[in-house]
Amino acid sequence: MQGMDQISHKDYQATADWLLTHTRHRPKVAIICGSGLGVLADALQHSDSFKYSDIPNFPQSTVQGHAGQLVFGELRGTACVCMKGRFHMYEGHQPAKVTFPIRVFKLLGVKILIVTNAAGSLADDYKTGDVMIIKDHINLLGLAGQNPLIGPNIEQFGPRFPPMTSAYDKDLCKLAMDICKRLGYTCVHKGIYCMVSGPNFETVAEARFLHSLGADAVGMSTAAEVVVAKHCGLRVFGLSLITNQVKKDYSEKGSVNHDDVLGVSKMRAEMLKALVSEMIGQLEINNNIVEV
Repeated sequence: MQGMDQISHKDYQATADWLLTHTRHRPKVAIICGSGLGVLADALQHSDSFKYSDIPNFPQSTVQGHAGQLVFGELRGTACVCMKGRFHMYEGHQPAKVTFPIRVFKLLGVKILIVTNAAGSLADDYKTGDVMIIKDHINLLGLAGQNPLIGPNIEQFGPRFPPMTSAYDKDLCKLAMDICKRLGYTCVHKGIYCMVSGPNFETVAEARFLHSLGADAVGMSTAAEVVVAKHCGLRVFGLSLITNQVKKDYSEKGSVNHDDVLGVSKMRAEMLKALVSEMIGQLEINNNIVEV
């Protein structure tokens, strides 16, 4: 592979070709599992699993709660591929590496990307264990010059200047909200997600700043992946599991740690699995999975 900031179309194609020769599945939906949410991949039937270390050109995941496996299989009759573990810039990966799998998914034939993450709540009315359906994001790293699309544009994937005004598919968001109401989930919100680099959690001053920008939740992933997905024409649905309250007052006691995040993820994993499974089932029923 070329330098991390000069990944070519041939590099993405080589990875996609390797995967296509090692699995019979031809996925239409890709799911990125956030911290502690690998149970989503465990729901796949007739699965083929590959360690990231065995896949040509794939980065490696080094974070607890990210298993580092790519799993192909069927969910509610639809061919899917799941990332059990994503890549983060705080691990030392450049933006092009963090988002490398997205373009591979496009070459595999994926039409819809579902991104999940663990996030801290900035909104005053969100509670730990709530779920936020992402309606928009603030890509703070992208605004600061760490955008995965920086560098020579690969025209086979998309235009030089892609719009992001509808980054998250409104029809998929509505479908998810309807399913949540039907399943009786009352802890679901729609909100704005902000991506920061990490790995440290936010200071009080930073939390206040992000909240003043309009962010309802904050995390260390997702936005860069969504930018690349939209660039190459994928429909995107995103959700955040609220795993902690971000402190915006100096008088508040206590602090967050990664073990707490994983604990909340474990508590809510089955709920998120049911939601995503039902969504994919509805896509199959409505026969709109290939609409872009």
